[in-house]
Amino acid sequence: MPSSRPPRPSTFRGGIDGVLLVAVLLVAVNLRAPLTALPPVVADVAADLDLTAAAAGLLTGIPVLCFALATPAVAGLLGRSSLRTAIAVALTLIFAGTVLRSADLAALGAAGTFAGTVLLGLGITTANLAVPMIAQRDFPGHVATVTGLYTAAINVGTVATTALTAPLADAVGWRWALASWSVLAVVALVWWLRTVPREARERRNLPAEAAPDPTTAETKTGAAVEADALAASAAEGVTGTDPTTARERHVLATPFTWWLCAMFALQSSSFYALTAWLPLVLEDLAGIPRSASGGAASLFQGFAIVGGLAVPLAARRLSLRQTFVGIAVLWLTLPVGLLVAPGLWAVWASAAGVAQAANFVVIFTLVAQRYPTVRRGRQASATVQSVGYCLAAVAPTAAGALQTATGTWTVPVAVVLGALVVMTGIGLVLTGAPRRRAA
Repeated sequence: MPSSRPPRPSTFRGGIDGVLLVAVLLVAVNLRAPLTALPPVVADVAADLDLTAAAAGLLTGIPVLCFALATPAVAGLLGRSSLRTAIAVALTLIFAGTVLRSADLAALGAAGTFAGTVLLGLGITTANLAVPMIAQRDFPGHVATVTGLYTAAINVGTVATTALTAPLADAVGWRWALASWSVLAVVALVWWLRTVPREARERRNLPAEAAPDPTTAETKTGAAVEADALAASAAEGVTGTDPTTARERHVLATPFTWWLCAMFALQSSSFYALTAWLPLVLEDLAGIPRSASGGAASLFQGFAIVGGLAVPLAARRLSLRQTFVGIAVLWLTLPVGLLVAPGLWAVWASAAGVAQAANFVVIFTLVAQRYPTVRRGRQASATVQSVGYCLAAVAPTAAGALQTATGTWTVPVAVVLGALVVMTGIGLVLTGAPRRRAA
């Protein structure tokens, strides 16, 4: 049954939605770019700061740990402030963190680099949560399209930093090369503050449940989402009531949630391990010159732009499970290819680039399908991200430690292969399970 609450009016006046979309996309460009700028110059950073490979891996792992540990607190703060303010704070933290990470402060040494990395992690964590909320609230009829676009924008930023940081470092040094990407945060912040109007106090104080249920399921219409919500209520013996007030099991008591956590943890740990070290992996296993390894690794990020938009298109003709099978095959080609045919690295990196972004969309499509109400969807998403990013946070450090212990990148790549095989098995089960059982 439709909610008795009236739909929330658009915060933004007619004719300005395109401007808001640009603002969202500029923010999205900053959500991974500062992190992927590091791997092409990580050897220089480690040498300059006298870091081991495992310690250098922490510079990629710390922001991901922030995603895991700070998500619950940030979610609570977002309920007490406007999204406009939240995004402004996030961009400010990203700017400050990028600059501090690169600053040559003798008094702080490596500690300043790690402190800047923490600020980066907190800023990106805030935006990670706020941007999807904006997509759900202000583009209720186009959530799938906006989600695909901001996912693509995230990967535009990663491509730029992955491909260009090493040449910049050759010209001006790694510190200035990393600091230069703070310009992206400045541009996004200026555009955001100038074009996004302040929110009315009464809008800001409305509870999250006042928002209409978003059509976040990439493969479903709004009517289908509502039908699933009603079916879930009926299955629990509650009919004729608002699904958001139905008696429901908490998402933490639902096994489906924990399988999603495992799937996301394996997906994210594989992604961040490869993101942190792929330039050096290609240098070692494929014989790519160090000066070109960053550009070569950018294929993994660049083809993610395609992956972010592919799932909504594929889902129009294929089931989610069929779509996932194709994604899993493409994902597995990178570790398998690097181990058995490293000379074709460009093919493997491109295929896996499509897959890693597409699989992210599949996982959160599953969240939206199984938990279609705003409250339960938010609970499930926060749980999946918090648990999943905990494992992902240690992946770069663990991969670096394995390389140090074995003297080769073959073993870390083999471990990534094992993780993706397990993830594929879980994904096949989850994408084929009946929807109503987890609701």
